[in-house]
Amino acid sequence: MTDRDPLVPALTGLLVDVVWWLESCGDEEVDPDSAVKMMESLGWALLQLSPDQRQRLLHVLADLVEREQDPARREFLESFPSAIGMVEDQED
Repeated sequence: MTDRDPLVPALTGLLVDVVWWLESCGDEEVDPDSAVKMMESLGWALLQLSPDQRQRLLHVLADLVEREQDPARREFLESFPSAIGMVEDQED
């Protein structure tokens, strides 16, 4: 499924990049407490989405995963919904 509005995938990609950057920054780059607060704020905002909006975001993330060529970023994209608290972690 592709999103009709090109802004939604672009903003979703940026959101993922910000979270990836926050997770990968060293303590000398970003204060760890500030990074955690920012990620909690992002997670809270995403949880405020309506069920339809959440489903749309999950579809956009799935589309981004399909198109991603970088294995590390692909793995991060795949884990993003559970890492941010949008879906329950799937146990193997």
